[in-house]
Amino acid sequence: MSQPRCRSCDADGLEVVLSLGRTPLANALLTREQLSLPEPRYPLDLAVCPACTLAQITETVPPAQLFGDYPYFSSYSDSMLRHAEALVERLIPERKLTERSLVIEVASNDGYLLQFYRRQAIPILGIEPAPNVARVAQERGVPTLCEFFGLELAGNLRARGQRADVLHAHNVLAHVSDLNGVVRGMEAVLKDEGIAVVEVPYVKDLLDRCEFDTIYHEHLCYYSLTALNDLFRRHGLVIEDVERIPIHGGSLRFFAVKAPIGHPTRAVLGLLADEAAWGVRQVETYRNFAGRVEALKASLTATLRGLKKRGDRIAAYGAAAKGSTLLNYAGIGRETLDYVVDRSPHKQGRFMPGVHLPIYPPAKLIEEMPEHVLLLTWNFADEILEQQKEYRRLGGRFIIPVPEMKVA
Repeated sequence: MSQPRCRSCDADGLEVVLSLGRTPLANALLTREQLSLPEPRYPLDLAVCPACTLAQITETVPPAQLFGDYPYFSSYSDSMLRHAEALVERLIPERKLTERSLVIEVASNDGYLLQFYRRQAIPILGIEPAPNVARVAQERGVPTLCEFFGLELAGNLRARGQRADVLHAHNVLAHVSDLNGVVRGMEAVLKDEGIAVVEVPYVKDLLDRCEFDTIYHEHLCYYSLTALNDLFRRHGLVIEDVERIPIHGGSLRFFAVKAPIGHPTRAVLGLLADEAAWGVRQVETYRNFAGRVEALKASLTATLRGLKKRGDRIAAYGAAAKGSTLLNYAGIGRETLDYVVDRSPHKQGRFMPGVHLPIYPPAKLIEEMPEHVLLLTWNFADEILEQQKEYRRLGGRFIIPVPEMKVA
């Protein structure tokens, strides 16, 4: 379904700045039986709202279609686990959390974050819409509601006395079509003195680092602090503090409390001023990004063609959504790559959407020693290069495509 108006402020006049073509759903990994069936494809166009600055795609795929059988499990990333544990260790003393507190996480995945609160005997509740992922969380002892979060669910929790001292929402705001309902729900489920801790990929990093492959149909929105500030204030929440963090290629972590309690820190005011200076409200800023995306695509495909022409074997690492975007947009398939490897057993044995590359365990790299591996999950490059040090010691090379192509 096409989105003619802004998902946040409802303004019309969205300006399309980048088209990545018609692509399959990035996380719709295929079984062997599905390879012969038609794959639905949807327009993947990035637009900007001239009123509130929110960058967003123009197509909305029904959530049930995106999250019914979800293959992403956060616990298979050591970096994500370390990131989550460090945050929990910081927040427990900062917020003076005890066994009488409650921590809720929206889109809690497999319990990767909440498990660290549980180990400290802090009461927790996860909310995760994907049944297969919620089941894994429950099996590891993380109480999880298998539902989509919004104002209705928040009202039900509030009526049952389940209000949050800390509400986590990590990498979920990008995924929801009803932004206003979700943020209203956050306000409703927070205790009066509670705090929302939210992480979103930062649009400035997307632009600066040419991270076009983070654009896919699950990611409906790409946030500046300017757009977030407008959204949260509309629903009685004040962004009190903000941090730039490296996770996922560059993200914002911000802390929101109920108005009128909260007051923006210098960090918030400073980042808002920085955004105004670099042109967050100017459509031309985003059009310039589109030109760099085209140039990166041309450089990468030319390099891969050259390697293939001289007889090199090339595999890929990371059956992630960003990898699907890159491969389908750039037209890189079985004529160039032999296969993809991924650490998650939930992905192994399946095939990449659109390009139909088979997915194997990472051990296949040592078994077959392709000369090059295209690193699709470049956001975890340090972790993966360390895990694959034996492959590299034996002469294998990784091609890192983003933010600019290099070989490691």
